[in-house]
Amino acid sequence: MRITFTKKLETMDVVKTKTKKNWLLHSKVGLTSAVLVVLILMLIWANQASSTVSVARNSLLIEAVRQGDLRVEVEGYGSLTSDKQQLITAYTSATVKEIVLKPGATVSANSVIVRLENPELEQQVENARQELTQINANLRQLKLNNQREKLNESANLAEIESRLEAATLKREAEQILVKQGIVSSLTYQQSVLDQKQLTKRIQILKERIQQLELVHQESVKIQEERVKQQQGQLNIALDRLNKLTVRAGIDGVLQRLSVELGQSLAPGSEVALIGSITDLIALIRVPQNQIQQVQIGQQAIIDTRRDKIMGTVARIDPIVDNNSVEVEISLPASLPKSARPMSNVDGTIIADTLKNVKYIKRPAGIKSNTQVDLYKYDAGQQIAQLQTIKFGTQTGQFIEIRSGANLNEQFIISDLNNLQANNPRLSVE
Repeated sequence: MRITFTKKLETMDVVKTKTKKNWLLHSKVGLTSAVLVVLILMLIWANQASSTVSVARNSLLIEAVRQGDLRVEVEGYGSLTSDKQQLITAYTSATVKEIVLKPGATVSANSVIVRLENPELEQQVENARQELTQINANLRQLKLNNQREKLNESANLAEIESRLEAATLKREAEQILVKQGIVSSLTYQQSVLDQKQLTKRIQILKERIQQLELVHQESVKIQEERVKQQQGQLNIALDRLNKLTVRAGIDGVLQRLSVELGQSLAPGSEVALIGSITDLIALIRVPQNQIQQVQIGQQAIIDTRRDKIMGTVARIDPIVDNNSVEVEISLPASLPKSARPMSNVDGTIIADTLKNVKYIKRPAGIKSNTQVDLYKYDAGQQIAQLQTIKFGTQTGQFIEIRSGANLNEQFIISDLNNLQANNPRLSVE
């Protein structure tokens, strides 16, 4: 029995030993699991902490999504310019003698801008004037000669007519005497012949005087043509001389003066540019990627920094220059005082109106018809998370939202491209 008892004790001792080992094993497994859970939580917390960046609230631009009618506007910049301009050039070779007005001066049509000089042209005028005087004297001499010749012919006609009257009286007397036999028939026939000859000479002389009158008239006309021609030469020379005194030609403002005192000018050289004051247009440069929205006839608003003027798109330049296109805006005849030629202005072209759409102030760097990730701001939790938004038409400072955002949701529109790549979540403090 002792042996048996011993065996039981040994059996019991073995059982007790196994129970203690299982408890320790379970304890180790639980502890390991707890450590793993803590490690996982720490990793999650570390991952969230590493992906969250704190940003100051006052350094951000945050805007809410709006909804309603959105006017599609195309903005540009440019300047006012005169619709009517006159370029003044040198008519002949000259030297700038005096500058009377400077750019910016208001001018009338007769305002003197500069005075030029050309001694050769002055001499040409004097020579032309003397030549005209000589030709006029020749004309007067010709008329005197014609008058003298006409008087001579008239005297000859009067003499022959007088002789004809005497021959007629003689023939008539002899006609009676020949019947009485006092005068011979031969003498009478001679008297008749003399009368006929004198009559014929008078007829010829009258025809000659008529032809002479025509010759005189033609010679005078020829000489008068020479006078007229020379007068034209003198007028041209005088006109060229008068144009040495350069005048504005139109009412407006002196926009550009291209000469200096003492400068020598060749014919056709630019002297000045005159532009109208009241008849103005606006030349606005519009970005190339928005020009397809602009059409002739659309309304536009021109901002002079002091006044806003309504205008109409009148012309679109077909040429692209520096990624922009020039658009001409016609303006009304009555303009405010702030509208002056060459002054810088901003232009807004009203291209269309989008009805009942969602929109937001245009975020930095965002263009029309693009899909972009923006930080959606939660004011309650003071966090911002990236959200994909599809944009539509850009209009001035606003841009249409086609999908990805709801009314009144707030988004950060500041330029945060440097954070978006590695930080999908922001902490806004």
